[in-house]
Amino acid sequence: MKEFVFIFRNTVDPQQKPSPEQLQAKMNWLGSIAAQNKLADKGNTLSLSLAKTVQPDIVSDGPYTEIKEFILGYMIVKTDTIEDAVELAKSNPIIKAGGVVEIRAVL
Repeated sequence: MKEFVFIFRNTVDPQQKPSPEQLQAKMNWLGSIAAQNKLADKGNTLSLSLAKTVQPDIVSDGPYTEIKEFILGYMIVKTDTIEDAVELAKSNPIIKAGGVVEIRAVL
């Protein structure tokens, strides 16, 4: 099995708190992946306020407010192919809330 990282992005409002129903849907989705033995790392939520962007000779508060998507968090799954990872990601509740799941292979 290969490992793929899911990067969760929000395109709506990075400060919006999920409803209890949305949290339950997320936990159910995560539980279903764990039950299939495809969860390699449950990941974490990433801070928007405790963040810096580092460039040559510049350190600024980040992420930039003008970006259209905010990275909210990540997790790592184990599947045979990226297509299998895509199928897992399609059922993530963040998609219904206007978010995006980016998938990348861990090398």
